[in-house]
Amino acid sequence: MVAAAEAPLLTVEDLSIRFLTPHRIVEAVRGVSFTLGREKVGIVGESGSGKSMTGRAILKLTPANAMVEARALRFQELDIMAATERDMLRVRGRRISLILQDPKFSLDPIMRVGDQIAEAIPPDKREGKARTRECVLEMLAAVRIHNPRRVYDLYPHEISGGMGQRVMIAMMLMPEPAMLIADKPTSALDVTVRMQVLAIIDDLVTRRGLGLVFISHDLNLVATFCDRVLIMYAGRIVESCKASELRHARHAYTQGLLASLPRIAERRPRLAVLNRDPAWLTE
Repeated sequence: MVAAAEAPLLTVEDLSIRFLTPHRIVEAVRGVSFTLGREKVGIVGESGSGKSMTGRAILKLTPANAMVEARALRFQELDIMAATERDMLRVRGRRISLILQDPKFSLDPIMRVGDQIAEAIPPDKREGKARTRECVLEMLAAVRIHNPRRVYDLYPHEISGGMGQRVMIAMMLMPEPAMLIADKPTSALDVTVRMQVLAIIDDLVTRRGLGLVFISHDLNLVATFCDRVLIMYAGRIVESCKASELRHARHAYTQGLLASLPRIAERRPRLAVLNRDPAWLTE
């Protein structure tokens, strides 16, 4: 007897996000559809292609003037489109965690690192002050921070950018979520620290069986880190493929993005410039 396929963690069908401006309606996201299981799905594209707005719509964190529509936007049993703010408060930071781009703007500057991580523990899972501290120290160790007891008592301005991003990852994982949304989590880090942080995310996502939406501009990074890739252009998904097959993508937009990347082993007099086709908006 064949076992039934596991239901996806996240289902997005025909998601559209519009903004009314004094001159026209701006379509930020147009008809986006995809599912997420216990896997790593990358979303790539140019700035303004709708990547981050898609991620924020999943958590109902779009601006107040955004007009959000979808045939289906569902996380496990929760209908996100019909969910109230109270419903979402039970989801944000608990069942779905969001890792942002720069920890310096995400951490409270007047709270010690350990206290901020402890705040992420849901009240019903706290077991007293001493046990809470031990849980935080264990998580700091899990994200490969040396001397967790020292870092626990530091303020955000006393830690480096790479350590700050590890603290953010620790904070987002404390509630034991089922899904992570990482919005360009390594773009503010140097190459060495970036690979260390990605190794931590990969290890924790794999061991805990989480679903990960990884938003990035870096095609090479997504190709090696993720399982699947969605390529967005002007608010639409123009192509999707296995991450390992990204270099063989067929859409002219994806090929143009790949051609514009510099390569150490290849000498070219000039990098290719992406020529946009108006047909990409409607095809």
